[in-house]
Amino acid sequence: MEKGTLVEFEMDGRTCLGVIQRPDGKKNWIATDAQGRTYSIHPRQISFAVSGRFYTIEDIPDFEQTADAYTDPEALEVAWELLSGENRLVNPEELAQLLFNQTDPPLCYAAHRLLRQDRIFFKQKGEYYEPRSPQQVQDIRHQLQKEAQKQQETQAFYAKVQQALAGETVTWTAKERQILEQVEQFVILEGQPSRLVAELLTQLDRAVTPTEARLLLVALGWWHPHENLAIRRSSVPTTFPMAVLEAATMRIHNPPPDPDAPWRQDLTGLKVYTIDDSSTREIDDGLSWERLPNGQERIWIHIADPSRWLTPGDVLDQEARRRSTSVYLPTGVIPMFPEALATGPMSLQQGQTCCALSFAVTLEPSGEIADYQIMPSWVRPTYRLTYDDVDELLPLQEANEGELSHLYQWAQRRLAWRLAQGAIQIQMPEAAIKVVDDEVEVQVQQPSPARFLVAEMMILAGEVTARYAQAAGLPMPFRSQAQPELPPEEELLQLPGGPVRTFAIRRCLTKSEVSVTPARHASLGLDAYVQATSPIRRYGDLLAHWQLKAHLRGEAPVFNAAELQTILQGVTAATQEASSVERQTNRYWSLEYLRRHADTVWTAVVLRWLREEGDLVLVLLEELGLELSMRVQRTVKLGEQLHVQVTHVDPYRDVIHLQEVGNLQPNPIPENSGC
Repeated sequence: MEKGTLVEFEMDGRTCLGVIQRPDGKKNWIATDAQGRTYSIHPRQISFAVSGRFYTIEDIPDFEQTADAYTDPEALEVAWELLSGENRLVNPEELAQLLFNQTDPPLCYAAHRLLRQDRIFFKQKGEYYEPRSPQQVQDIRHQLQKEAQKQQETQAFYAKVQQALAGETVTWTAKERQILEQVEQFVILEGQPSRLVAELLTQLDRAVTPTEARLLLVALGWWHPHENLAIRRSSVPTTFPMAVLEAATMRIHNPPPDPDAPWRQDLTGLKVYTIDDSSTREIDDGLSWERLPNGQERIWIHIADPSRWLTPGDVLDQEARRRSTSVYLPTGVIPMFPEALATGPMSLQQGQTCCALSFAVTLEPSGEIADYQIMPSWVRPTYRLTYDDVDELLPLQEANEGELSHLYQWAQRRLAWRLAQGAIQIQMPEAAIKVVDDEVEVQVQQPSPARFLVAEMMILAGEVTARYAQAAGLPMPFRSQAQPELPPEEELLQLPGGPVRTFAIRRCLTKSEVSVTPARHASLGLDAYVQATSPIRRYGDLLAHWQLKAHLRGEAPVFNAAELQTILQGVTAATQEASSVERQTNRYWSLEYLRRHADTVWTAVVLRWLREEGDLVLVLLEELGLELSMRVQRTVKLGEQLHVQVTHVDPYRDVIHLQEVGNLQPNPIPENSGC
């Protein structure tokens, strides 16, 4: 190649025109462009060369301007129509002759550029170009139209995104919603983003990270600022299928026949107390007390009878089994049954005659069960009380020997009896978190007489259910817990009393298990136990009702042991997932509450060392009932109280850093523990 040869070459993805100046080594050439920039180019980089004439860099602009005037893509289609019938190959010089009747270098270069830039009519074969078939041209044009339409849609989407970010209301198309759903998946799965997601974030000058993607969804109004990722990452359903809602409405307005009607006992003459939190709407248990003619006292535990409104295997039952439990979150409840049914006819509503499953129990003075009976019933709840109401009423009733007072005394005897049987009592403060209109309220749920009373009565009903099932050989979802290996008494006594010692015992407890085979429940101190007191909220309890009621009618069990075990496996898995969602959601709102009170100084009790060599301890924030890990900068003792403050918290990443703040006095807890 001689000096002065004009060449087109590729450099860093760009197409350049330059003039050859001299060789550069054995293979490369030095070329200079119109701006005087010098390049070392390999022959493979050269895509067009004009030889036979000496060019200077000053000639390049005129040469390129002349070529531009003849670079008409429509002319290429004309050439294709002429050549496609003959299926004749063509090179740039021949194309220039065909199109322009000339072969001057600028026109040949224009033909070269037309062929190089063409995506439709010709395909390159060495130094020549072959016309494509009409079908191929049609297919390519169709594909290019689709690409152009896609590009237009993308630009329209980006424009809408900018509008939404500016606070304008936009309506997303189905395709645009799919892109936003891909952004959701990137946040939820924290994996690799799709091409569209990466392009969107890059287009908006955002880092391609799950955090930035989440912030984008919030900024667009697509997600709530506190979107529940635990729910998003789970299979917990948040809405009911239309068929289930329709079935619920039908049951309310057209109740099915009651198979237990011939055996239901009319207990509407009993005074019935329902005791729950003020926010509870699924009322599934009530208590009564009566004195028998022989002077004995009888305890009544009335449990809501949701199975009255169902048939095993129907659409409502299948949906309840799929959910397996109501999910209790700070922001509200995700019920196991449609709300209208769960809080309506299924619940024990004050002043209304309700179907129930009633447990009549007489106890020995020691608290041991003397006699019991289980029956389907009608009850009419007399009083709808909160735990606070009962805590206030109990001292007043003691003087008058009211029903609640008698029930409380029997609850105390029951606990004493269970402790004698080896029960393990764990009492740690727990955080009760509620979020209403973005206001976060944290209250410490301390043990109280009312909560103790209800808990003991429910445990009593569970023991009665297990005894009945064992005596009848009835397959049941028995709940058991292996005997824990507790530290020696002398070792426990060396620990500070209160939360530290209780926490040490709690750590030793094993998880409870559910099986059709009865076994001891160690922490309750019972040889057998069945949860049966929350059938509106727990599917395992509903299973117990199906089994009990069938046997009471003299029928075969609804489920044999093998069927029940299979069902319990699915129910256990779903319940564990729901518990995980509850735990993660409570954790998020706990950290969010602390984020909003970053200036507050809290009292923290050191519960245990997590990594002694790393100065990592677990502490209990007493005012909030929250257990958190933190690093300490000095030697601390178990049970020692520290004054701590939040230095960094990220609720979404589950990160919190606490720091001891010396001898500062803790701030008063914000009013109502809310913000």
